[in-house]
Amino acid sequence: MKAFVVTRYGSDGLEAAEIPTPTVGPHDVLVDIRAASINPLDTMVRNCEFKQLIRQRRPFTLGHDLAGVVTKVGSDVRGYSVGDEILSRPRDRRIGAFAEQIAIDIDDVALKPASLTFEEAAAVPLVALAAWQALVELAEVKAGDKVLVHAGAGGLGSTVIQLAKHLGAYVATTARTPDIDRVRALGADEVIDFTRQDFTEVVSGYDVVLDSLGSASLEKSLTVLRPGGLAISVVGPPDPTFADQLGRPLLKPVMRLLSRAVRRQARTLGVRYSFLFMRANGAQLAELATLYDNGTLRPVLDRTFPFDRTLDAMAYVEAGKASGKVVVTRSGVNPNDRAGLLES
Repeated sequence: MKAFVVTRYGSDGLEAAEIPTPTVGPHDVLVDIRAASINPLDTMVRNCEFKQLIRQRRPFTLGHDLAGVVTKVGSDVRGYSVGDEILSRPRDRRIGAFAEQIAIDIDDVALKPASLTFEEAAAVPLVALAAWQALVELAEVKAGDKVLVHAGAGGLGSTVIQLAKHLGAYVATTARTPDIDRVRALGADEVIDFTRQDFTEVVSGYDVVLDSLGSASLEKSLTVLRPGGLAISVVGPPDPTFADQLGRPLLKPVMRLLSRAVRRQARTLGVRYSFLFMRANGAQLAELATLYDNGTLRPVLDRTFPFDRTLDAMAYVEAGKASGKVVVTRSGVNPNDRAGLLES
């Protein structure tokens, strides 16, 4: 079958290849992939940014998000049948959404929301799980809390805005001028145009900040929290609790060192810092699926690419052109594929 695999680490390390059909274990389902979405995590894994933490044996198929149809069921699987439409963020070390088929542990799978197309569903798993694990598990957001999310027009930010509003929070977000109306439509109560304003001069006393931009944004975000407030970063630096998540407690000293500066700054300001590396969870994904089906949440897509242009889709996201999720699709002719857009 055709897949896009990492043969070497670096910007030119992803290429098309023919690989064997996956082996299906007793606790797995084999899925015919209809659509997969692009995430910044794909670039980070391709570029070897997590090599010491999440070890992959090259060549390996890239891709963390997918929607598709079950074509084979392992002997120990219950509750799923051939023909079921599913979505998934496969667990680390078993990724591989940029392919025609994938074998997935059933614990990482949920039924696709009936209201979503395959393209829309493929845009959901990683960002929805990250939003849930940040807001519900880590921050325990409740009605009346104040949440600031950076890059509200992006795939993760747009999902966090919607989920935070569902939880009853007051939501502020940063966005570019062209995206202001879009993030307001998603439910943002306050929008800071970061091309014209410094968010630290506009907001203060927040309970939670979710940062996906990097160290400079994270350090400034600590200053807008109330005493005891929580800053969550999905781009690092990793803190010692991440070693427990990986099941590698011996790495705690390394992660303590990597996050020492930001944790020290947080303590000085009387606030808290946590690193979030979302984990696969089919049960949570099923709960989130109900929120998509009842209209509480909706995916935000920028555009789709045909599967054969997966490398172009990656380049489009890396160039910072996307507002919302970018999806590669195997489900037919792509009406949104406009020739020459990458060159414009």
